[in-house]
Amino acid sequence: MLENAISGIAVPIFEQLWKAGGSLGGYMAGQIREGQEDVRKVENILKASREYHKKYEARHGQMKIMPGLMKDPIPLDSVYTAVKFLDDLSRRYFATPDDLEQLYRDQGKRGFQAVGERHDGMSIAKKKQYLMVLGGPGIGKSTFLRKLGLEALKGQEGQLKSNQIPVFLELKTFRDESIDLAALIAKEFEICGFPDTEAFTAESLNQGKLLLLLDGLDEVPSRIMNQVIEQIEAFATRYDKNTFVASCRTAAYHSSFNQFSDVTIADFDDEQIEQFIQRWFNSELDQEAGTVNRYWQQLQEPENQAAKELAQTPLLLTFLCLIYEREQELPNQRSMLYGRALDILLRDWSAEKRLERSSIYKYLRPEVEKELLSEIAYTSFEEDRLFFLKSDITNRLDTYLLDTVNIPAELDGPAVLSAIESEQGILVERATDTYSFSHLTLQEYLTALYIKEEALIETLVGQHLRDERWREVFLLVSGLMGRRGYGLLEAIDQQARAYISGQPKVRYLVQWASKVTQGSLSKYDDFEKIASAIVLASSIVNVRVSASTIAIENVIVRASTIASAITTAKASGIASAIDSDSVSDSVDYLYKLKIFNTTAFKELPNQLQTLKEKMPAFIASANEWRSYADKLEATWLNGLGLTKEKLSLSEKEWKCLNNYLSANELLLRCQKSSIGISRKAWEALKVRLLTIN
Repeated sequence: MLENAISGIAVPIFEQLWKAGGSLGGYMAGQIREGQEDVRKVENILKASREYHKKYEARHGQMKIMPGLMKDPIPLDSVYTAVKFLDDLSRRYFATPDDLEQLYRDQGKRGFQAVGERHDGMSIAKKKQYLMVLGGPGIGKSTFLRKLGLEALKGQEGQLKSNQIPVFLELKTFRDESIDLAALIAKEFEICGFPDTEAFTAESLNQGKLLLLLDGLDEVPSRIMNQVIEQIEAFATRYDKNTFVASCRTAAYHSSFNQFSDVTIADFDDEQIEQFIQRWFNSELDQEAGTVNRYWQQLQEPENQAAKELAQTPLLLTFLCLIYEREQELPNQRSMLYGRALDILLRDWSAEKRLERSSIYKYLRPEVEKELLSEIAYTSFEEDRLFFLKSDITNRLDTYLLDTVNIPAELDGPAVLSAIESEQGILVERATDTYSFSHLTLQEYLTALYIKEEALIETLVGQHLRDERWREVFLLVSGLMGRRGYGLLEAIDQQARAYISGQPKVRYLVQWASKVTQGSLSKYDDFEKIASAIVLASSIVNVRVSASTIAIENVIVRASTIASAITTAKASGIASAIDSDSVSDSVDYLYKLKIFNTTAFKELPNQLQTLKEKMPAFIASANEWRSYADKLEATWLNGLGLTKEKLSLSEKEWKCLNNYLSANELLLRCQKSSIGISRKAWEALKVRLLTIN
């Protein structure tokens, strides 16, 4: 009787069983010979089975993390984004740090994502009877296992096409050396009201009717880890008709299960991030407000690339969505945002999951750990190294630990590295004995933290102001320094002025730009107007100031078009090289921007129109066209109030100008990233920017 009941429940699984309703009950009752009491048992089993789906969803199909930000749980299915498994070839087991550095630079991206083919997680799970799901903290291992259970409950209508009952077991609850897995499974059925759960469990296992989801092997206390592994392997061997899916943090997985196929969850790619955001902000109000598009577009902006990098980890993407949901924008004060993300990995996630932490953390408090990691981050960043040998890290850890009071001698570098890697995932092994930080963003934040704590502002500005690689660090330092961030702004201003000290032509050009834009009605700030004027002037003689120094990119494009037309005509004598309509349109566009405020510029359109009417015929000689190009160039220079001589800067002078404008642009970005700088002090500095004394 019990065997028939199991078959009816597990095949084709609960939902299709209920559709059969009374006919199935009648069939089962007809098979029973043990009397009315057994009929009641079967009815109780069917009743409990009806409740299993509901209770599984209530216990494992809801998501609520970071209670301070998330008030109510949300259904897992509503935001679940399909995970992808990395191709085994993407793991570069024997790559050296130099190999990985080169690969990173060749990719031209911020993230450390492995390059290789990705495979749909659900499709792999459907094919494998034994599966070990690996990945870093917060990557979505537990969520994936819970989702497998939800899909199994849908039977043939689910993605797994399953005929098995899912049983989700959290391995962190294992506390004793002796583990009775069958009893734990029976307890899950008992919670749902199944009668005779021991017999029911035994029969289910013997028939192969269970999908066993064993979550968090890394969360088992280390003192019993070996025994738990042995017992799981023995259990899987004994009941080899069932399906087993386990999960473990990659760094903690030291002993492969013989029967299990190991797969690694990949970080989210752009498609997955966007899909997650779409599912998160799917309310009617969000759809009306276009929240998804606004948020996604913000993440695409260059200044938010570091935040988007964090979004590759589902846990941190959830955090970012919660922040955006509350504030409807990504905070300018990125130092607070990234600091909170680091805290989530350092302590909040483990505390929320109620994990039994390594004894190392009795001494390695989060404050101490931040200090330790920030030194590693800064040193490697100074060396222009994103990947480093295990021996380098452990040596640095040993040095720090030996020099720190109240740290016991037995707390050595290798033990600390192992704990940080396995429990927090902030340091990740990318190849054999080769490590990096999990996110470049976190390394930048920790580097900035070290600079702030060690008062290294002069070193930062003096050595790295022109280095694009340090740009994010500058912005983070500005936020971390609070009111003292004004000192960073002053240091940048002084260094910017030093770039053009002793460069009279450069200084003249800055003075000119300040004069011709002063008092204009443009909506742009003074820096943008001055920088735009310099870019336009430099383009007339086909020498460009770096586009990164200016916010009004369209001016660069228009000015470059003008300069290119003039220069091409001079060089080739081709009539079609000059498009007077394009030149006129450019002037009209500049008028709309209202950057310039001089009489000469206001007269420029009429002068260009006169030139347009005197354009040589297409068949004119090269000399005629060169002469016309000279006149066009002279008209532009006159309209801007410049001479060709004033724009004849050497390569060194143009470089000095670029450095000057880049430094000022970074200064303004640092001010926007700052927290608590005195309004009075900032206004006093702002009026001095881009002025020549």
